[in-house]
Amino acid sequence: MKALVVHGAGDLRFDDLPDPAPELGQVLVRNTHGGICGSDLHYYKHGAVGAFSLREPLVLGHEVVGRIENDPSGALTTGTPVAIHPATSCGNCPECLAGVRNVCRNARYFGSAASLPHTQGGFCEYMIVRQDQIRVLPDTLPLSRAVLAEPLAVGLHALNRAGGVAGAKVLVGGSGPIGILAAGAAKAAGAAEVWTTDILDHPLQIARDVGVDRTVRIGSDTLPDQYFDVAIEASGASVAVGATLAAVRRRGIMVQLGMFAPGPRPAELSALVAKEIDYRGAFRFDTEFDEAIALLAGSAVLDPVITHSFDLIDAVAAMDVSAEPAISGKVVLRLSKD
Repeated sequence: MKALVVHGAGDLRFDDLPDPAPELGQVLVRNTHGGICGSDLHYYKHGAVGAFSLREPLVLGHEVVGRIENDPSGALTTGTPVAIHPATSCGNCPECLAGVRNVCRNARYFGSAASLPHTQGGFCEYMIVRQDQIRVLPDTLPLSRAVLAEPLAVGLHALNRAGGVAGAKVLVGGSGPIGILAAGAAKAAGAAEVWTTDILDHPLQIARDVGVDRTVRIGSDTLPDQYFDVAIEASGASVAVGATLAAVRRRGIMVQLGMFAPGPRPAELSALVAKEIDYRGAFRFDTEFDEAIALLAGSAVLDPVITHSFDLIDAVAAMDVSAEPAISGKVVLRLSKD
């Protein structure tokens, strides 16, 4: 089978890999759609994501959906549309035992170089998946939309880390795909107002297309002071932290969703103390994956987040487009025929 494999910084290849065969407890999935994430871009461009450097060839991709090709147990029939939860946890560490599997210290994640051997990803025609990672999709959810389930789950987890947003005034800083999906999820959860920010016009237009109440272009517009009950900082830019804290009301909540680059970074944190703001981190997701599938099945409102689709053979061009937020949102690879 064909697979999109990164061998080092700037070294992206279509490799022929052996066709996988599932064992009992596993299923074989024919992948149809895969969303390109920032981590895929970092492995391709730099050979690393944060502290996780390539030490062997890695099949990219963790935002993957497809159809059952073979289930040795017979529980799932060939052709059944499915989404794939990309994480596995150990079940034994203190975090797993406390029910917070998304921060399992022994977790494995598709398309990740965090461990050795690396956890191979889903930008390939077929892949072996544990049965407990499979989510059968509702009839109302096309695979072309279901590919948003993983990044939407990331946004939903951030909202859950805030304690919910029903009736709240919510600010989402950074209008990349995850930020916009978090904003759309906040609207669906009954937020009173949802604002998004960005430094570029194109992502703000996508945010408006999914129905946010107001967009703010950083550098041209200003945020109101002490206005928001909840802020989701999704840009990962440390210089944005101070302005976001300033926009949050006293004793409000700010969730750090965007991942900072490694190393010391300057940030203005005085408002964190002076206004007794709760500052919380959000990492990946757990059961929010199922919430994301249900949300996508019920509405097409988040469809504008997907701006481009490419065949797998055109993956290099797709990566280059995905790296340009001035012209793209979520870029999707067509891994095989639906």
